[in-house]
Amino acid sequence: MKRCDKLVEVGRRQFLRGGLATAAALPMVGLMAKDAKAATNGALLDYPSGKLANVNDLKLNEPMEVSYPDEDAPGVLLKLGKAVEGGVGPDGDIVGFTTVCPHKGFPLSYNAESRTMNCPGHYSVFDCEAGGQQTWGQATQNLPQYRLRVDDKGDIYAEGVDELLYGRLSNVL
Repeated sequence: MKRCDKLVEVGRRQFLRGGLATAAALPMVGLMAKDAKAATNGALLDYPSGKLANVNDLKLNEPMEVSYPDEDAPGVLLKLGKAVEGGVGPDGDIVGFTTVCPHKGFPLSYNAESRTMNCPGHYSVFDCEAGGQQTWGQATQNLPQYRLRVDDKGDIYAEGVDELLYGRLSNVL
């Protein structure tokens, strides 16, 4: 049997020195990852604040078409009738999502019975009551959800998006 001539004999002390150097570098990697995460979570992006609707404009379990963060980014506002993750308004039941599938960009449709956004392309399903979590299909990320705010007049404003919109390098162009 032929032995591999590319192996290098490393003693225990040399191995530990290499491990300590790697361990010393890990906090720096963690800082870089934290900075990258902050940039993608909107901390370093200047999202426009955009009025989308008024609480009184929404009907229970009927999607209202909106666009955010610009006119080329279609989405919906939903009043779900119960407090949900990321929900705003008097009942914590108003949410907003993009209507473009994060997998391949197909337009999504709302299913009022299951309260999901559904993709006709590859059958991904996103749960609107669970922050847009993917529950079925080919997508590899959850559905981007708007960060919403309701003022004292009931006006609903979008002030960010929690995931990257399909086809963009940055949500704010």
